[in-house]
Amino acid sequence: MNKEERIYEPMSDIVAQGREAVMHTYSQFPVAFVSGHGRTLVDADGKEYLDFVAGIAVNALGYGDESLSAALKRVIDGGLLHCSNLYWNPYAVSAARLLKQASGMDKVFFCNSGAEANEAALKLARKFGHLDGGHRTGIITMEHSFHGRTYGAITATGQDKYHKDFDPLLPRIKYAAFNDFSSVLAQVDDDTCAIMVEPIQGEGGIIPADPEFLRALRTLCDERNLLLMFDEVQCGMGRSGQPFAWQTYGVKPDVMTLAKALAGGVPAGAMVACGIAADILQPGDHAATFGGNLLAMSGACVMLERLLDGGLCDHVRAVSAYFIKALHGLQSKYPAIAVDVRGRGLMLGVQLTVPPRIVVDAAMERGLLVASAGYDVLRFVPPLTVTTAEVDQAMSILDDVFSTLVPDEK
Repeated sequence: MNKEERIYEPMSDIVAQGREAVMHTYSQFPVAFVSGHGRTLVDADGKEYLDFVAGIAVNALGYGDESLSAALKRVIDGGLLHCSNLYWNPYAVSAARLLKQASGMDKVFFCNSGAEANEAALKLARKFGHLDGGHRTGIITMEHSFHGRTYGAITATGQDKYHKDFDPLLPRIKYAAFNDFSSVLAQVDDDTCAIMVEPIQGEGGIIPADPEFLRALRTLCDERNLLLMFDEVQCGMGRSGQPFAWQTYGVKPDVMTLAKALAGGVPAGAMVACGIAADILQPGDHAATFGGNLLAMSGACVMLERLLDGGLCDHVRAVSAYFIKALHGLQSKYPAIAVDVRGRGLMLGVQLTVPPRIVVDAAMERGLLVASAGYDVLRFVPPLTVTTAEVDQAMSILDDVFSTLVPDEK
């Protein structure tokens, strides 16, 4: 990049200024991205990277998608980005209708993030427990789950490392072992009102639920009058190969939470509910000032229309099969490093015998962005538009990285 063409300050200056002015709540890589095209990101110094992180499963349509850009521009050109939920706005109504159509659920609450969506679900569950004069307040979530960073969401997260130094947490939330129905059953009592689970655990290590486990949870909730709540913040919006991960299992929840890719990159979250759960919250029970704002909802309409036309999900399933085969090939070539391949759709992980950060750093040096999950998993959540040629490119880079990590047998 020529000096005359530079719009941004040098990347080293951006990083230095950020370290001085921004709270140290993230272990950020010393890189600042300023633009993108397709599945490629460009940093402030002009270096390009093949992106298999997608803003952590957010930028599902990649970068520079024409339909998304046009939809956002129409709202900006109209001059109205926000009008509050004191009034209706057509974009939120359209997005809600499309979300109902794609999910088969009944009603939608819009917010701004996955944590907010899960907070709404926790409140809905507690109010459900108070119906008909009851006072059930217990909620069961899973070990190694992740539901967000706000107080209710972090309590629902079944990982001690996220709880440290933030006690006291929300009361009456208990944890069961994921994919172990007997563990869940042991936690259920007369105070239980809901069970919350990720159909595919993300931050916990890219671990899909067993179909039998989800079916057993559905039967249990029906028998005991409990709400079954699915957190699809990361695994939803086409990432599994279906619009929503529960559709790959055939187990429908009462409540589902969404965010990340919902609006194609604009911050947006949603809680979707059906049956009795859809009408529990009433005016005054819950709200979100920016929830359903025009800009985010215009993006959500584009994303949902793409899911509904079927082509995007077909593409995800096809590329996923190719990707999984390629990962198994890498695993068989480097069994001392890669010990397991797991996941669904384009939410995939490889369990490693080396710290994932070593691989992440080495791949970044070579122009590939990947992430970690849990303690030992290399995570792949690329834009859903990724091609098989780009999968080959990523595998070539990882092959080079892994070859440098092969233990010396001498």
